[in-house]
Amino acid sequence: MSWTRSLITALAVCVALGAGSAGCGPDETRGQDGVSPSPAGKLLNERDEEGSPYREVDEKGAPAVGVQVTPDSEGGWDVRLTVRNFRFTPDGAGDRAVAGRGLAHLELNGRRVALLRTPQYHLSAASVPRGTHQVTARLYADDGSVWAVDGEPVESTADITVSEQEPSPDPSVEPIATTPPGQARARDGRGRRGGRGSPGTAGRA
Repeated sequence: MSWTRSLITALAVCVALGAGSAGCGPDETRGQDGVSPSPAGKLLNERDEEGSPYREVDEKGAPAVGVQVTPDSEGGWDVRLTVRNFRFTPDGAGDRAVAGRGLAHLELNGRRVALLRTPQYHLSAASVPRGTHQVTARLYADDGSVWAVDGEPVESTADITVSEQEPSPDPSVEPIATTPPGQARARDGRGRRGGRGSPGTAGRA
């Protein structure tokens, strides 16, 4: 698969969910009033690089996230998250950990660039210079803990590579490659223990 633009060749990776279809799924752990009847999961001793503890939940019905990064027409990058068994909560939702709810932290090369309460974000061209970069999305509960399964954070990473080259005579754009659900494996997106998600199939112009 290829993305062609003058002076820039983009290698983009789409990460699919480890199982099931993309999108917001039902939260089976909610009570009749829409709120979890008890604290969700179990806090672990392990923490992320910012000191947030992992919140372990069972794999069945656990949140999952995929990240897709595609170049835009102005040299930047559009980031879109796909989630399963997870709902983004709005600002002011409180600081209680409710099963299957929260926000996402978006990282570029291990540095946090945004807190997301929606599945979309835009990276400017200036923030992604020439070279290979990693874009990681990790899911958090509203109390700041990291959703985790089997001791691993619920996250996915996509690689993007920007390199200069001569313009292509063919300006057509082909669809980005995707990994079918169920084929993703764990990937270390932070130079540490890997999260639940992985890069998919890559295409180059």
